[in-house]
Amino acid sequence: MSWGAARVLRDRNAGLYLGGVVVSGFGDSAMSLAAGIWVKTLTGSSGLAALVGFCFWLPVLAGPAIGTVADRVRRRPLLVAVQLALAVVTTALFGLHERGDVWLLFAVLTLIGVGGVLADAAETALMASVVPGELRGDFNGLVRTAIESMKLLAPVAGAGLFTVLGGPAVALLDSVTFVLAAAAFWSIRVREAASQVRPRRAWIAGTVEGVRHLRRHRTLRRLVLGGSAAMVLSSLSSTATFAMLDAGLHRAPAFAGVLTPLQGLGSVVSGSAAGALMRRMPERAFAAAGLAVFALGVLARATPWLPVVLGGQLAIGLGLPCPLVAALTAVQRETPGELLGRVAATANTLIFAPTGVALLLGTAMVESLDYRVQTLTAGAIGLAAAAALAFADRTGRAPAPGAEGVRVEDTSS
Repeated sequence: MSWGAARVLRDRNAGLYLGGVVVSGFGDSAMSLAAGIWVKTLTGSSGLAALVGFCFWLPVLAGPAIGTVADRVRRRPLLVAVQLALAVVTTALFGLHERGDVWLLFAVLTLIGVGGVLADAAETALMASVVPGELRGDFNGLVRTAIESMKLLAPVAGAGLFTVLGGPAVALLDSVTFVLAAAAFWSIRVREAASQVRPRRAWIAGTVEGVRHLRRHRTLRRLVLGGSAAMVLSSLSSTATFAMLDAGLHRAPAFAGVLTPLQGLGSVVSGSAAGALMRRMPERAFAAAGLAVFALGVLARATPWLPVVLGGQLAIGLGLPCPLVAALTAVQRETPGELLGRVAATANTLIFAPTGVALLLGTAMVESLDYRVQTLTAGAIGLAAAAALAFADRTGRAPAPGAEGVRVEDTSS
């Protein structure tokens, strides 16, 4: 672990925030898998079970508008209120036992998705000022590490809890994690300046202002598009996993349980080293290098050799977080504080919303083509995107003034 990451972990505010992310992410990841099992158990429909992921994904499309809320109110109280509201909303699932009530599960999951988009925008804006500028790369890398770690552990726990105690027990777990996250966020010592609360204005005009900032800022635009390319290609490649195991490696579907931890391990290593690497190279170069490593890992999946595929899966985990961390860190540095919630939410929409379309496209391709076609396609496009990002014009706008919107209390005593 780099000295920057160690400094972040020793910081009280950063530690509390990471704790909130970990517990909230654990609950949501546990619910994401258990909810699909729940729907399948009650209805017998695989199609309805697949809609669970759609409910989490749909609110991302409205990110620019939802993120506007984070620029109209103080961010820490908003974070606490969102977590507590979601804790209450999740309790509606305690009485879900019949097929006819499945709509309630979809409604709750959609609200959790909305709350996640709003919380992400508020968190990005708040932590941009809580964490010193030179440590934001380390911090964002650790956040990505925490998120990926929870994706490895929580779904298994959620499925196990559902099997033993049923869906309401998983809903209770998710509700409790929201309360714990609210307590962690409330404990952050931060004084938000009065100027942080902007006068009310037309909602559409406020949303467009955040979109316009991202569109006009060449550096941010390129980094966000690089992150979007990484997520799209990851989705395109991942849909071929079971075809690769069957036709390429001649392994059982359960062997996917070996591939996922390898990718997670790579993401943990990459996230922990992100800050140190970004102090030695520009964010654009860091993102391009990560995208190239990711693309090479995808190409390795087209080979019939198990050691190469396993190495490729590790490379995917190493490379994929890099463009995401670089884009988020640049957004925090280059955006004025009063716009940061909207710009962060817009960036998240551009990065993550297209993954739904990519999953549909990948599913169609794997049904009609040899899996190596889409794997080689994804890898080649990834290398091209990395090259375009690496050799792009290096000029960009200077950091916008006023990006620091809150003042952190001195807690060293």
